[in-house]
Amino acid sequence: MPMSTTGDAKMKMEVRDLQVYYGSKRALAPVSIDLPEKNVTALIGPSGCGKSTFLRSLNRMNELIPSCRVMGDVRLDGDAIYGPGIDPVVVRRRIGMVFQRSNPFPKSIFENVAYGLRIGGIKDRGEIAGRVEKALRQSALWDEVKDRLADNALGLSGGQQQRLCIARALAVEPEVLLMDEPASALDPIATAHIEELIDELASTYTVVIVTHNMQQAARVSDWTAFFYMGDLVEFDRTNSIFTKPTQAKTEDYITGRFG
Repeated sequence: MPMSTTGDAKMKMEVRDLQVYYGSKRALAPVSIDLPEKNVTALIGPSGCGKSTFLRSLNRMNELIPSCRVMGDVRLDGDAIYGPGIDPVVVRRRIGMVFQRSNPFPKSIFENVAYGLRIGGIKDRGEIAGRVEKALRQSALWDEVKDRLADNALGLSGGQQQRLCIARALAVEPEVLLMDEPASALDPIATAHIEELIDELASTYTVVIVTHNMQQAARVSDWTAFFYMGDLVEFDRTNSIFTKPTQAKTEDYITGRFG
């Protein structure tokens, strides 16, 4: 049975018996979980517990690691994302990802956001311009960069670069946005911007975020999944996880007894 207490919420992604191996080492025990649509789900747990491995499994990023094997079933709106004949590029267009460290291309601000659109075969300049503006507005960056779209993106501050990477992910209009510790390299003010942004994005997108910061998980998420040593220990509403967890291991981690 999946670990789910999501009640009547519509499920965006359903994961069944997901296992991940790096060579002969199992990084993720069989995990089954339902991820609700247009909600923020936080993945918490100590370093090396499997949360980033699980996150990368949701859009087949683990396949880029040569020694990695993934088993199990992951579905997006009922569609399997693993299996013969399923194009991982199409999967990643529907399930975008933002990494821990901002990684803008050494191109203009505009071209950074337009990159995925051009790769996807969109040639109409008006459509590209419109979608670039929309993505920059969604990432709360438009007002700061609208007069310097031709400038090199590497000249932006760290927080702006991370919001640019979010805009780049949003430009191709994904349905799910995965975020791997998106604020861990940022100062408190930039972190607050990213947290506000996550809250706004959840009205349109299903967001799954890995964070080491439990206060951040409590602030930004509707649901929290606690991983430990490759196992999914507990999954529930964030308020329940932080105030009345059912597993002793969850309580020990949240109260700082380990991790």
